[in-house]
Amino acid sequence: MIQFERFQLSNGLKLLIHQDASTPMAVVNVLYDVGARDEVEDKTGFAHLFEHLMFGGSVNIDSYDEPLQLAGGENNAYTTNDLTNYYLQIPAENLETAFWLESDRMLSLAFSEKSLDVQRKVVCEEFKEHYINKPYGDAWHKMRELAYKVHPYRWMTIGKDLKHIEEATLEDVKKFFFKHYTPSNAILVVAGNVHTDHVLKLAEKWFGPIPSGEKYLRNIPKEPIQSGARRLELSANVPLDALYKTWHMPSRLENGYYVTDLMTDILGGGASSRLYQKLVKEKQFFSNLDCYHFGSTDAGLLTIEGKLVKGVSLEQAERAVDEEIEKIASEIVDEKELTKVKNKTESTILFEDISLTSRAASLAYYELLGDAKMMNSELENYHCVQTGHIRDVAEAVFASQNSNTLYYKSNNVN
Repeated sequence: MIQFERFQLSNGLKLLIHQDASTPMAVVNVLYDVGARDEVEDKTGFAHLFEHLMFGGSVNIDSYDEPLQLAGGENNAYTTNDLTNYYLQIPAENLETAFWLESDRMLSLAFSEKSLDVQRKVVCEEFKEHYINKPYGDAWHKMRELAYKVHPYRWMTIGKDLKHIEEATLEDVKKFFFKHYTPSNAILVVAGNVHTDHVLKLAEKWFGPIPSGEKYLRNIPKEPIQSGARRLELSANVPLDALYKTWHMPSRLENGYYVTDLMTDILGGGASSRLYQKLVKEKQFFSNLDCYHFGSTDAGLLTIEGKLVKGVSLEQAERAVDEEIEKIASEIVDEKELTKVKNKTESTILFEDISLTSRAASLAYYELLGDAKMMNSELENYHCVQTGHIRDVAEAVFASQNSNTLYYKSNNVN
């Protein structure tokens, strides 16, 4: 059971405090309720760009990293389609340094053409390296466009088109910042060897004076229920043919999410999973094969993807995958098999809770979902899943009209 206290500053900033006297460290986690789904279609990649820009110096602090390192701290950040998260760990005695740094970049970044140019080049190189020049790098760009027609999940966090970042102006960037990176759109979690009164004083001192900003109200179009199977073929100079299949799945707050999560483990959660045992080890159709999902807040995608063994056709491989999903959608899963993946999930959650940084990030994330207390009931949601639930959800999710299939063919003659 993770204990915490919740407060809210007058400017709308949510504050969660989790005390752990067993460590000399403190973690400061700032989650902004903005991700790639909050971008507009002709200006994508901005949330990810800000993951970089936020380290480029603020109004009163030229360098973010240098004073943090001098105080014995380290930091990182990540962006998804749903959120942006910044976190740092620092000796608890130097906690105020973290408040100084985080509050100043929330107050206002040091917007400049130079900073934008530097980070734009970094992001553009990342785009080219991972999504243009890398084998299969465009697969998920194409798959998202195939699977989503309305919802902004149809583009990746890196952005839909490289030119959106290449052509981003300083004015574009400023508008995005002042719309989303405000106290009323943020959750601050402080965890570790801290005292509530001290944290509250620091929060009021450093974050309290920041203007609340206008609360961002999300209005994202809901993806219509898919009414027909969709297919796409690509051909490129890649080593092996690859198969990508996705199906729309329940959103993060639906009960079906937990069923689907366990189902992906049964199908593709490691070397003992059904797909690996049958199609990699026994039939040797695939050199590797995974089943997973992205944990998306809105309705996401359950995915099966793998590289084929040479000599195996994509049609043959797809039929073999279909056979396995038909089994899970029509037959009751063995109780032992379900218990095994539940135990694996429980171990994963408990292991993550060991890390102070993970605890802080989880508190922020569940608060974003609606209530940080949900963190303590998550295991029960998984334990409530029964074998019949797996079959019922599988039958709905794996309906043929809900499927999206990408054949990624190798034209490499060597």
